[in-house]
Amino acid sequence: MKFASLRCEDTDGRLLLVSRDATRALDASLVAPNLLTALQRWDQVAPALQALSDRLNDGTYPATFSFDPHACGAPLPRSYQWCDASAFLHHGRLMEQAFNTPPIPDFDTIPVMYQGASDDFLGARDPVPLPDERLGIDFEGEFGVVVDAVPMGVMAEAAHQRIRLLVQLNDWSLRALGPREMKSGFGFLQAKPSTSFAPLAITPDELGENWRDGRVQLNLEVHLNDTPFGRPHGGEMNFSFGQLVAHAARTRKLSAGTVIGSGTVSNRSREAGSACISERRVLEIIDRGEAHTPFMHFGDRVRMAATDTRGGRPFGVIDQRVVRAG
Repeated sequence: MKFASLRCEDTDGRLLLVSRDATRALDASLVAPNLLTALQRWDQVAPALQALSDRLNDGTYPATFSFDPHACGAPLPRSYQWCDASAFLHHGRLMEQAFNTPPIPDFDTIPVMYQGASDDFLGARDPVPLPDERLGIDFEGEFGVVVDAVPMGVMAEAAHQRIRLLVQLNDWSLRALGPREMKSGFGFLQAKPSTSFAPLAITPDELGENWRDGRVQLNLEVHLNDTPFGRPHGGEMNFSFGQLVAHAARTRKLSAGTVIGSGTVSNRSREAGSACISERRVLEIIDRGEAHTPFMHFGDRVRMAATDTRGGRPFGVIDQRVVRAG
């Protein structure tokens, strides 16, 4: 199944089911008013939603309409919790160089994760308002999962079974603020503005073989101002999403609708490019002694889409411009 959230008077949006080719949609709000409610009642509502999705895709449901991603917000406009990891260790090691921070103990065996703001997720076509372009505006292309209720202390294999949806996201960063917040020992706050999401949240079966080993086996194609920037592959993630969910739930339960991110998609091959500016800048420092690629300015545009071998974009496209707040 593919889900989207139509903007409406309700902050949580109105639940839509979207066809596999992302051209048609139907209003599923009679089954569940929004996606958060659907996740909270998953076992009760999933069979009815699946039946509607099947009719949408085989053309037998009469009341469908054209799907317009511009009319939608993030699939989950808000949630109870958003936790983001750094599961691509190549990227993490490069960031240690970028910020001149000491190596994290057990980095290869225990995931690192921070808790971000989950009350104001941005839609795929929303402008991104930020206060000052001197703060080092950067994008971070990622994959994520959304779970239903997860018990405390769950093991990775059981945690994998609690994954209900897959998402694609852009975890915006303000790089000038990151080093001070990391050194404080309290983690990110001002350095992490609202996160953006591609318009579609999908059940894992929608990816077929491209969902394997708890990883999204797709390239994430990134363009900055219409220029190709990178297309790293999600399969190089060092920790599976099951492991990440289990890590988040080690000492507390997770509420239905919790979002767990992969961290910036990153590959060892230089040919894959990068999914964030900071990674490219570090590579420039390593190769040439100094960074040349600037961070984003107001008016700059970033476009991201996970793409399969047939050119399909199962999550849709993130396409946004950075604007001055206020």
